[in-house]
Amino acid sequence: MSGIGNTPLLRLERIGELPKGVELYAKAEHLNPSGSVKDRAASAIIRDAAKSGALDAGKTILDATSGNTGIAYAMIAAARGLHVTLCLPASSNIERKRMLKIYGAELIETDPLQGTDGAQRRARELAAEEPDKYFYADQYNNPNNWRAHYETTGPETWEQTDGRVTHFLAGLGTSGTFVGTVRRLRELNPAIKAIAMQPDSPWHGLDGLKHLSTAIVPGIYDPELINETVTVRTEDAQKMTVRLAREEGLFVGVSSGANVLAALRLARELPGGSVVVTVLCDGGERYLSEDIWF
Repeated sequence: MSGIGNTPLLRLERIGELPKGVELYAKAEHLNPSGSVKDRAASAIIRDAAKSGALDAGKTILDATSGNTGIAYAMIAAARGLHVTLCLPASSNIERKRMLKIYGAELIETDPLQGTDGAQRRARELAAEEPDKYFYADQYNNPNNWRAHYETTGPETWEQTDGRVTHFLAGLGTSGTFVGTVRRLRELNPAIKAIAMQPDSPWHGLDGLKHLSTAIVPGIYDPELINETVTVRTEDAQKMTVRLAREEGLFVGVSSGANVLAALRLARELPGGSVVVTVLCDGGERYLSEDIWF
């Protein structure tokens, strides 16, 4: 689908003071057509499935989602005349559910206490029960997820920094953004440092991110790529999200706030000449019902 990718790389200069010669940038993935970084992976997964024949005529796209990948699937499917069924935690917020229904997706809500792990289990059950009905996209284990970022996000980041990027930081959900981007950047410069960010506990409000030590670990996750893992509290990420709107004019979601907070903390400890890049995962319109803005 045209319009996905080639998002701007924005320099963040007002959100916090940095050491002299250190630069902090964020990839504006909230400007993708459906409003999140997940457009890249969803497009690659559907395109490959159609090409290989896995998504035969009449089959329904099935997957588990916390919201963003599902919205991307639903948008692309609507444009291609396809059907989508999505398993998502019942606790997913109203904005995401409404967006999914607007695009025509069928929603199967799962136990909120099990988070996206529970949604994954239900999607697997449905795929096993009716294999002729569903194409199970399986974003957590589908290599097209990370390949989308290897082929697009990584090269874009390199080109947009004129090859000067020294550190890349991203939160871990499916881990596709992190894995694919870092693999490509490391081919271009093996010295680039990769920092993975996670919520600080299993019970958190960072939609789309996983506390991996207590969750189902995605099959595409590659811990060998990580130089350092950092954690962020939900409340701190929420505060940074509000600051991004009011100090940088960036209306983005809470996972974006978590990424920027972690990247800012990192950048403050680096020497001059360092160039830190992180990701603005999605737009703030998906979080309007949450009590963080006023």
